[in-house]
Amino acid sequence: MSSVATDKVAGKLSSTLSWVKNTVSHTVSQMASQVASPSASLHTTSSSTTLSTPALSPSSPTQLSPDDLELLAKLEEQNRLLETDSKSLRSVNGSRRNSGSSLVSSSSASSNLSHLEEDSWILWGRIVNEWEDVRKKKEKQVKELVRKGIPHHFRAIVWQLLCSAQSMPIKDQYSELLKMTSPCEKLIRRDIARTYPEHDFFKEKDSLGQEVLFNVMKAYSLVDREVGYCQGSAFIVGLLLMQMPEEEAFCVFVKLMQDYRLRELFKPSMAELGLCMYQFECMIQEHLPELYVHFQSQSFHTSMYASSWFLTIFLTTFPLPIATRIFDIFMSEGLEIVFRVGLAVLQMNQAELLQLDMEGMLQHFQKVIPHQFDSGPDKLIQASYQVKYNAKKMKKLEKEYTTIKTKEMEEQVEIKPVPSEKRLRTENRLLKQRIETLEKESASLADRLIQGQVTRAQEAEENYLVKRELATIKQQSDEAITKLEQAENTIRELQQQQQWHKCSSRYSEDFVLQLEKELVQARLSEAESHCALKEMQDKVLEMEKRNSTLPDEENVARLHEELIAVKLRETEALTGLKELRQQVKDLEEHWQRHLARTTGRWKDPPRKNAVNELQDELMTVRLREAETQAELKETKQRMMEMETQSQINSNHLRRAEQEVSNLQGKVQYLSAQNKGLLAQLNEAKRRQAEIECKSKEEVMAVRLREADRIAAVAELQQHIAELEIQKEEGKIQGQLNKSDSNQYIRELKDQIAELHHEAVNIRSNV
Repeated sequence: MSSVATDKVAGKLSSTLSWVKNTVSHTVSQMASQVASPSASLHTTSSSTTLSTPALSPSSPTQLSPDDLELLAKLEEQNRLLETDSKSLRSVNGSRRNSGSSLVSSSSASSNLSHLEEDSWILWGRIVNEWEDVRKKKEKQVKELVRKGIPHHFRAIVWQLLCSAQSMPIKDQYSELLKMTSPCEKLIRRDIARTYPEHDFFKEKDSLGQEVLFNVMKAYSLVDREVGYCQGSAFIVGLLLMQMPEEEAFCVFVKLMQDYRLRELFKPSMAELGLCMYQFECMIQEHLPELYVHFQSQSFHTSMYASSWFLTIFLTTFPLPIATRIFDIFMSEGLEIVFRVGLAVLQMNQAELLQLDMEGMLQHFQKVIPHQFDSGPDKLIQASYQVKYNAKKMKKLEKEYTTIKTKEMEEQVEIKPVPSEKRLRTENRLLKQRIETLEKESASLADRLIQGQVTRAQEAEENYLVKRELATIKQQSDEAITKLEQAENTIRELQQQQQWHKCSSRYSEDFVLQLEKELVQARLSEAESHCALKEMQDKVLEMEKRNSTLPDEENVARLHEELIAVKLRETEALTGLKELRQQVKDLEEHWQRHLARTTGRWKDPPRKNAVNELQDELMTVRLREAETQAELKETKQRMMEMETQSQINSNHLRRAEQEVSNLQGKVQYLSAQNKGLLAQLNEAKRRQAEIECKSKEEVMAVRLREADRIAAVAELQQHIAELEIQKEEGKIQGQLNKSDSNQYIRELKDQIAELHHEAVNIRSNV
């Protein structure tokens, strides 16, 4: 028995080894070929991970090299650990590193893979080969591995295994479905360009990526006519097509719609989406009460930011590597990961969201949150699994939501005890109409929910178009600059040509110099006006500073009056203090006398003692009277001080008001003066522009006249040359008589002289 078990283990290990080596070699050969189109690389990757491919069959025989024998020894050790210890899968998993986004380069694959990556490939290869046993016996360990990330080359087959889509009978119907016509084809064609508009596989119009995406969406709309096509589902199908061929992507999408609650989410009523929004809102109320209160105060509903999370599994929220890691866990655990990740995102951004209003929160969800985890998804996934998720409580919330909806329906439709048949028909008709309107409203709501994603894609396209237009404008500006340089060169050449014509050039040069002098004078006047404006502003500021430092005459008089009043009060207080001191001295003298009289009080008879007591009481009364007078004086003094302080404050307030009014008057005066100066400046600029226009027009007119005169001179010179040629011909031929020829020559000379005279006149006029 032991030999048979050993043979089985050796057979499995050899098949696993050959499968892994063939996978590596096939991947290296495909990557070395540098295929340009994304679709070819996509299908190559997916075919490299499919078990049914003949080149990657585990049972294909291979020759073992020394490296293969060493790898076989490692595999035997791992196999022994897995068979002896039921928890060894978790321990092996703990030593693995996430390789969800790693790609094997041609140089590293041609040599040996790194140790950790090789172990990860071996581990996932074993899991794929023994999927049924591993799924039944070690489900928790598989979930832990999926949370750490599925390797890129295993993702297609593992997704199919997780949703049990590797052998579906509907796969054979796919080719027949593509031959049929779907009523949703126009909608699908419209939204295809908005799905992953920046991805190489989908961005080109009528490309292979857009075609296979259209095929899968059309086939599903024919299979499930109740759902048909819904915006947002194309993003999920697009991600599947990045990993596997279209037939397998179609099967996986059908499984997701049937077994992962997506079909209920994409129904026209979208009842499941309302349930998810209710459950998620209750979780926010429980775990983040402050944020929940803030959302309620700002009327920031959960559907405004979280509906796309559930409809697209974060594919339109986060970059593709992070969203793919979340989708790995979704394939393993379902919609629970969406609740966890959503709550983790809100926990991480709670402090920022509490300080924003509704528009600010929308901007934060659209622009800040998608780029928070560009460094990697591990932090987000770790935080999501620290969120408390209670499945029983979610079931309870589902029942509560169902009861609430049924009550709402009962309140909307008042059911009477024994309605007639006609009444029932009318109510049934009304209910159907209401259901239709509700379905339309829900469809419009879904369209609005997805519209944000669509607008983002449109904005990206518009941004790209604007960049292209900017590039064309820059190119046009460069061409205009080159044309301007050419024009300047031609002007220089014309100016050089003008030097050959002395008279005309002198006139034009003098006129141009005069115009340039006028232009310089205009610019100098403008600069002088600017300088004058600055000097006036500086003088105004200096005057304001001096006025602020110098007090007014009225203020000085008031200060003198206040000073005199304060001195009078001070003298009154001093006189009162002197009187009090005098009274105190008198009292002290009385007290000394009283003490001198009362030294022998006990020796005197009782009648005399009574008199002394009366005197004592009189002295105490006088002392109290003196104390009360002193207190009265103090209170009067305080009242005088308070009155003085109040008068000073009122004077200060009056002066401040006067200063404010003066400053306002000055500001108005300065603004009016500034407006006047600006008007003068604008007038000067306008005059300067008029002068420049006139100078340009006159220069152009002079140049035109000069060109006309040059053309006339050239015609005259050509005419003279023709006459001279005729003269020479007449001399050479000798056909005329001597007298006739002389007369003819004289006429020609006269004509030449007249033409010379006209040319001289024209030049002198120029």
